[in-house]
Formats: sequence, C-alpha cells, structure tokens
Amino acid sequence: MGHVVVVGAGIVGLAVAARLVSLGNPVTVLEKESAAARHQTGRNSGVIHSGLYYPPGSLKAEMSRRGSLSMAAFARERGVAVRTPGKLVVATAPEQVPGLLRLAERARANGVPAHLVDPVGARQYEPHVHCVQALRVESTGIIDYVGVCDALIADITEAGSEVRFGTEVVGVEQGGTREKLRVQVRTSDGEEVLPADQLVACAGLHADRVARACGLEPSARIVPFRGECFSLSPQAEPLVRGLIYPVPDPRFPFLGVHLTRSVDDHVHAGPNAVLALAREGYTWRDVNLRDVSDALSWPGLWRMGRRYAWIGGREIARSLSRRSFARSLAEMVPEIRVEHLIPSPAGVRAQALGRDGALVDDFLLQHAPRQVHVLNAPSPAATCALEIAAHVVDSLEAV
Repeated sequence: MGHVVVVGAGIVGLAVAARLVSLGNPVTVLEKESAAARHQTGRNSGVIHSGLYYPPGSLKAEMSRRGSLSMAAFARERGVAVRTPGKLVVATAPEQVPGLLRLAERARANGVPAHLVDPVGARQYEPHVHCVQALRVESTGIIDYVGVCDALIADITEAGSEVRFGTEVVGVEQGGTREKLRVQVRTSDGEEVLPADQLVACAGLHADRVARACGLEPSARIVPFRGECFSLSPQAEPLVRGLIYPVPDPRFPFLGVHLTRSVDDHVHAGPNAVLALAREGYTWRDVNLRDVSDALSWPGLWRMGRRYAWIGGREIARSLSRRSFARSLAEMVPEIRVEHLIPSPAGVRAQALGRDGALVDDFLLQHAPRQVHVLNAPSPAATCALEIAAHVVDSLEAV
C-alpha cells in the first residue's frame, strides 16, 4: 500500500492511521488545528452507542454493535476511562409507547441487549425518572474519547509515523497510475508538497471541501448543526445515575435532548439541534459568510427546511430559552428546574445533506483513484471509529 496521508486528527482519522501503521504502512496525519479532537470528537457527550436506533443491516447498526465492544476493550487495554452503565429510553406519555415498542423491536433485530420495563422497574435504575414505560439498554457506555485519541496518537508515533498539526490540505495533484499523489498543504511557514501513495480524508466539518480540493465532486453537502448543552448543578446531579433518553420524535432526524452521567461523573444535558451559522459555529455569534452561503446555496437545505419547519422552530425556541430547555428535561426527570442548568460547551455535527433534502443516514465513503473520502461520519462515528477504520482500510486496498 505504501505511504498514506490521512487528513484529519479526529477519532476517525486517527483510528484509520493507527490501523494502517499496525499493518506496516508509514502514515502522515495532517490536521489543521493545533491539537487532536478539537471539533466533533472532543465536543460530544462521550457515549458509546449500542446500535439501537439504526436500520438493520446498515453500516451504523453493524458497526455500532461491534464498536461498542471494540471501543470499550481498546479503552480498558490502554487505561482510558470507560464504563458501561446502560441507559433508559423513556416514554413519558401513552402516545410515545408505540415508538418505544418499535425501538424494542429494532433492538432485537440489531442484536442489542435491551428489555422493556414498567415505571417501577425503570425507577430501579433511575429513581427520579418519570415514564409510563421504558426500554433498558444494557450495552450503552460512556468513555473519554479524547483519551482514546491520545492513545491512538501514541500508537502512530511509536510506530515511526507522524501526526502534523497546523497543517491544512489545500489540494492534490493526481499523477499517472505509477506516480505518487502530490498532496499540497499549507502551514504557518508557507506551502509545501508531500508525496503519497494513497490518501484518506476524514475531514469532518470540511469533508466535502477537502474532497473538492482533491478533485472529487462530493455527492452530498456538509451542513452544520449545532448541539447546545448544559451541565446539571451539583445539587441536581444526584437526580441522574446513568443515561436517560427520550423516545425519538419520528418526525425529526435527531434523538432529542437527553441526560448523561459522563466519565468525569458530571451530568450533561442536551444537545438540541439548530442550524449553525458557521461550520465551526459553537455560538449564535459565530458567523462565517462563506459557510452560510454554502448552506443557503444548496437546494437540499431548502427542501429539508420545508420538511422540518415546525420542529426546527421548536429547536430554535429551546436554544433561545433556558426555561424551555429545562422543561424538556423535566418531562423525563420532573425535579430538574431551570436554575439547575449550567451552560456547557456546544458541539457542531457535520451532517451530510443530499440534494433532495434528505439527511444522509448512514456512513458515506466516496472514492477516487488512490483516494478514499469519508463524507459522512456523524454520531455514532466515535463509537464505531475502530470499525470504520477497518472498513476504510479495506476499501483503500481495493482502490
């Protein structure tokens, strides 16, 4: 396979690089930021997903089921913080029960260990929860994903390969079949060209732009959705033991705000989902005109907007009103009040959106000669990172 350049030092890019070096290939990882895991990887709630929500047979379903095991095993082997407390998905009203039963059926189809419990059974796991019925999912875990990235970097560098920060890929020159790729990069010291036999791009929020710079026409556009979060105050943290999720609204493509006791033993609440005004837009004040223009010029965004207008308005209202956010949480844990919410750093989901307005639901790779581009890898990509890496490396070998 030869020397491989990997673009992106989030958890997926680093997992791909570590997989390649374990097979004896020299690798150079290029990351535009000054450190690893600065965006999606380092700004999520640290959940190891079980594969509950995804269509049977999809990459997300298959890789989540395997990834929940392989990621936890990797963390334990490397001394990274990880626990498997399980979670409750709670129906808080009778009209949500059919959706909960569909989730239980999907859990069976995907091989996810889960069982239905009544309100008394639910309170055995979460004494402060309110529900009419719940689904107990045993294999959901929590982990320090930044710690996983540190361990992957150690594997890469100890094998003699390199992770270069502050290095942005601006293009690729494709030679003949026996010539190397010429990867054009920009650093604070200027521009240079790196030779490579193969290239893998795991550029997250900028995946479509990197693909375009490398000569591809991306099949989808990245549209950023900000997920705003809170932490519970110390007085309210005892209200949550593990993870509590709502039954997903079938009209909306995201999971809804939820509660997670993470490996730092604090309880995180959220996220909601609102359109971000920059690909790295972590607040309403972060506006990038190029990113806004990219989003607004994509027909799929307008088609999606028409489809989800009412629900999108609800998410914006929850973004602008802490009281509204608290009410959503109190549906599951009634003792949570607005004064219990402490602002926490937001994240931005790099969501690929098709021209038809449909969110790309599964992981998406796009190929060119001696190149593989990961165009869509939102949640549960961190859970699945080691499995995605194996899939990408196999795909690269076939290019």
